[in-house]
Amino acid sequence: MPAAFRAPAGQSPGDFIAGYAAEHGFSGTILVQKGGRTVFERSFGLANREHNVPNTRHTVYWAASITKLFTATLILQLAEQRRLDLDGTIGTYLPDYRGEAAARVTVRQLLNHTSGLRNIDAIPNIEDERQAIRAQVEDAVRHDRLPLYQTPYSSDDLLRKFCSDPLVNAPGKVFDYNNADYIILGKIIERAYGKPFGAVLGERILAPLNMRHSGLMRHQEVVPGLADAYSLGADRRTLQHDMPVYPENWYAAGALYSSAGDLLRFANALFGGRLIGRPMLDQMTTPGLDRYGLGLWVYDTKAGGVMHRVAKRPGHIMGTQSQLYRFLDSDLTVILLSNAGTMDLDDFVAAIGKRMLE
Repeated sequence: MPAAFRAPAGQSPGDFIAGYAAEHGFSGTILVQKGGRTVFERSFGLANREHNVPNTRHTVYWAASITKLFTATLILQLAEQRRLDLDGTIGTYLPDYRGEAAARVTVRQLLNHTSGLRNIDAIPNIEDERQAIRAQVEDAVRHDRLPLYQTPYSSDDLLRKFCSDPLVNAPGKVFDYNNADYIILGKIIERAYGKPFGAVLGERILAPLNMRHSGLMRHQEVVPGLADAYSLGADRRTLQHDMPVYPENWYAAGALYSSAGDLLRFANALFGGRLIGRPMLDQMTTPGLDRYGLGLWVYDTKAGGVMHRVAKRPGHIMGTQSQLYRFLDSDLTVILLSNAGTMDLDDFVAAIGKRMLE
């Protein structure tokens, strides 16, 4: 464990979490479940800095790429229903898809980010507004399209304009974390059900689990209780508003908003076998390239002198950060949702997990 995370002798895990969060300026909500009960739940910082509105246990956050775990679950449900073959190609389920990946890339390769498609998130420095705008404009000119996240696009537009480029790697050979993969999966889900992705998400996961504080973000819609997001400025000390984006353009790859309590409901249902059965859950949590399974990372970590198997689903878009961290061999789940990019949540969530098992 890094020196920064060493706790004083005798300090409780709860005191460690609260102390580290306060010391490093964490802004958001932390929820820890162990042994079937909530052992830590606390919010820090401000949901809105202009009006001094605090984050609370009821605050809703942009969950970013935790969305991918929901999308993967919906795909595996289709596979369970025998309405989809994970080793079937894109073209099998989207016959009007125009791109060489149609006949070469499988659903499984989309799920595990080995599609070989050009990465649509290669535009650098989205946190640096000037560099991001310049890079977006250069991309727009080169490909005859408007910027990806600063322009309103329908999901059909996203598929056609950004997710149908020629392959840059042989399918199945290279791990490349790419939002395009999950945008395509979202369209496959829509085609299978004949409904918008958000409607399927609501019917198959959110409503059955009573996740009343979750949904898909859209620029035009007001989400009650949603925290504003803040990024560090160029001086790496001052917080500023995130640059303007259309969150719906992350679609099935990252548009979900949720509360910590709702995400815990989802985690319990997923890993408890209530959303997909054990065979599909085993496939989801079998690591491949880069230790990535189907929608999440899976790896071993040492805690309390014992090796444990962990499933991790992080998210990060500008000042928004999120973590869903589950010990697969212990009833321990850590949820972190943050609306300010002030600290490294990867280190923090791992440290919380280890402290809880010491």
